[in-house]
Amino acid sequence: MKAARTESYPRLAYQSFGTQGPPILFIMGFGMPGIVWGPQVDDLQRDHRCCHYDHLGVGGSDRGPFLRTIPAMADDALRIMDDLAWDRAHIVGVSMGGMIAQELALRSQDRLQSLTLVATHGGAPIASMPTAKGMWLFLKGLFAGREARLKTLPRLLYSDAFVQSMGSGLRDHLDLRLGRPPKLRTVLGQLYAVMRHSTESRLSQIQTPTLLVRPGLDILIRPSQTDRLAARIPNAEVLRFDDAGHGVTFQKAAELNAALREHVRRHEPASVEPDPSTPRMLR
Repeated sequence: MKAARTESYPRLAYQSFGTQGPPILFIMGFGMPGIVWGPQVDDLQRDHRCCHYDHLGVGGSDRGPFLRTIPAMADDALRIMDDLAWDRAHIVGVSMGGMIAQELALRSQDRLQSLTLVATHGGAPIASMPTAKGMWLFLKGLFAGREARLKTLPRLLYSDAFVQSMGSGLRDHLDLRLGRPPKLRTVLGQLYAVMRHSTESRLSQIQTPTLLVRPGLDILIRPSQTDRLAARIPNAEVLRFDDAGHGVTFQKAAELNAALREHVRRHEPASVEPDPSTPRMLR
């Protein structure tokens, strides 16, 4: 693992993993540090070059401006790629990171080898609102301190059955990955960016091979939002996890990693025969 910060300002902290194989840039969601991608990079770095980073105001990155926009955050992702000297990469974004990845695909399609959008939406004004339970838990966690946030997040990210099955192991995972929560200034700035996000009318322009990950029990971003993306992005494939919540990257790490490995393999210039053990992706 190599930890670094971009030379350009405001500086972004990032970590890169692996020394060979196709490059994958992981873009994290709302208020979370890049280290939450741990279940993915721990596995994929064996045969891929991987990188995750902290958004401005999060983790080791500089504070940056107060109000952000999704296009500006897409420019941040390009700065990371430039710092790594990656002309092209496979882009994987979750939640707000998926919104950033959409904008990246629309603005800089020549820099993308493939695109994976996990539990995200295209910005439809009313349809993109969380469920009532999701909105309550989101707002409750938004202004909470660290301890209260750690109690709220499991109910927001995972189904009750999964939380019960994990026991204290889930708390250990969250405690390790989340670190210190971002300042309210950063949270409000990101919320401003998410509320202004709108790509639905432009999604048909995305020509990058796209995998959509649809967690069926998501209460923060409704599963129907993945269906809307699938109807608008040409030739997008859908990977369904009907028993997973918004925290699908942890809950279904092994299955998701296998699907990512296959998606990347299929869209590298030199392709080989598929592994029959990988999950089947449905349109």
